[in-house]
Amino acid sequence: MLDNLIYCLNATVPIFLMMLLGMLFRRMGFFDQAFADKLNSYVFKIGLPVMLFKDLVDSDFFSVWDAPFVLYCFLATLLSILLTAAVSLFWKDRSLRGEFVQVGYRSSIALLGAAFLENLYGNAGAASLVIIGAVPLYNVAAVLVLSLSSPQQSGVNRAALKKACKGIVTNPIILGIVVGLVWTLLRIPEPLIMEKTVNSISATATPLGLMALGASFDLKKALGRWKPAVAATAVKLVVLAAVFLPAAVAMGARDDKLVAALAMLASPTTVSSFVMARSMGHEGTLTSSTVMLTTLFSIFTLTLWLYILRTMGLI
Repeated sequence: MLDNLIYCLNATVPIFLMMLLGMLFRRMGFFDQAFADKLNSYVFKIGLPVMLFKDLVDSDFFSVWDAPFVLYCFLATLLSILLTAAVSLFWKDRSLRGEFVQVGYRSSIALLGAAFLENLYGNAGAASLVIIGAVPLYNVAAVLVLSLSSPQQSGVNRAALKKACKGIVTNPIILGIVVGLVWTLLRIPEPLIMEKTVNSISATATPLGLMALGASFDLKKALGRWKPAVAATAVKLVVLAAVFLPAAVAMGARDDKLVAALAMLASPTTVSSFVMARSMGHEGTLTSSTVMLTTLFSIFTLTLWLYILRTMGLI
């Protein structure tokens, strides 16, 4: 029992300590919001794509690819959206519903999911499968639900939907995965100079991304819309995993794939949700509150989920 707890703490505590360092550096004046935004941009456009490329090139494509698991990620995400939309109907304020749905299903799988997999298995290849199965749906669904519930418009914002679809095709993380898959399929040799450069850039993704996330944390914002934010946090960190994780276990997902599924279902709401909500005419307070609360409480819930899976012998 104690060994299992130590195993789980070794997976989660280093991640949140990096976030805590980001908060500390912000307080000490080393970071400000502008610098944190620059770091986030670097990690999204360079660090994570290179890391996922590296993990795919270092592994055998045919041992990594799992079509049923990718389909599971897509269906679990779709059903998560529908379930969260059903829960959102309890809020009388219609303008809150779109934000509630987005923060309820949208995970930071690319950053925190990859960080967990790197910590536990030294490779984030399984995160690529989740990104392929879930991230395109994340973006399209966000535009739809935020458009339909926006107080400033009626109907779907076609321009935003078109922009979201274009964003999927040009998403640096997805492009990094595609290039990595093509590279491994064609068995293109990787020169030593390139390999060392890729390894160095890859090593920066997780620590810089986590510190940038910590530097952006503002606890005061977490009190903005506390009732719906607490409800969305419970859905994001507990309910979705409790409902859909057993299906992953039943279909045989174990170890890194099961941890990747857990990260998809129960990791904190991604910071990009706030940018999306604001750009679609929403207030954004519920979104920022939920991002803060899910980030804070995931320290405990993710450790607990990992402990349950470890105790059951699934990871």
